[in-house]
Amino acid sequence: MITDAVLVRIGQAAELHHHRGQPDAARDQLTGLWDEIGGEQGDPLHVCVLAHTMADVQDDVRQELLWDQRALAAADRLTDSGVAEAGVTLPVAGLYPSLHLNLADCYHRLGDPGRAREHLEQARAGIGALGDDEYGKLIKSGLERIAQQLG
Repeated sequence: MITDAVLVRIGQAAELHHHRGQPDAARDQLTGLWDEIGGEQGDPLHVCVLAHTMADVQDDVRQELLWDQRALAAADRLTDSGVAEAGVTLPVAGLYPSLHLNLADCYHRLGDPGRAREHLEQARAGIGALGDDEYGKLIKSGLERIAQQLG
């Protein structure tokens, strides 16, 4: 169970977007949280999860890409122990397939199939870190979808 208060608040903002259809309200909450955590200088877990979530509420794919890149950069500063202390059950390695999937999708939509394929391959390389649970299945199906789109 997530015990970190900032992660809980990020989850609440994500809920506004994914389950209530309120991306603008989610974006407003996430923007306030971004300032609270100190932006890119904040705790890497907060930066990673917030940026990953903020990418989903962008209307412009270029802005989405920037947020996804921030999330990936922050993930590189994470440790398994730090993630576990926040109540996250997934190891750091389990975050990368989703991060690379999102980047592959952005690059595909921006018309850069080469970069999209690079991130697709990086996502596939890390897929072993995912379980066979609902989250793992979601990421795996996303990888299949983007792979089909790329041909």
